[in-house]
Amino acid sequence: MTLSDELERSGLHPERIETTAVATLEESKGRWTLTRIELEVCAKIPNATQNHFIDAALAAKTNCSIAQLLNTNILMIAHLEA
Repeated sequence: MTLSDELERSGLHPERIETTAVATLEESKGRWTLTRIELEVCAKIPNATQNHFIDAALAAKTNCSIAQLLNTNILMIAHLEA
């Protein structure tokens, strides 16, 4: 995802962004398929509100070329540190 790019476009400059990803693979008819990716994002961004952060995170998720290529469900939990 391009979360840092989305934040920069909004005039925000993150100090730190940490992301953990868990991919779920399921077997069906002898084939393995990536069925879901769960992302947990935690960021420290001076002067950002929760709304700014969530808007940028959703835009990054929606516009992510890797996510589009994988064509799978993506769940994201986003935390903004104080």
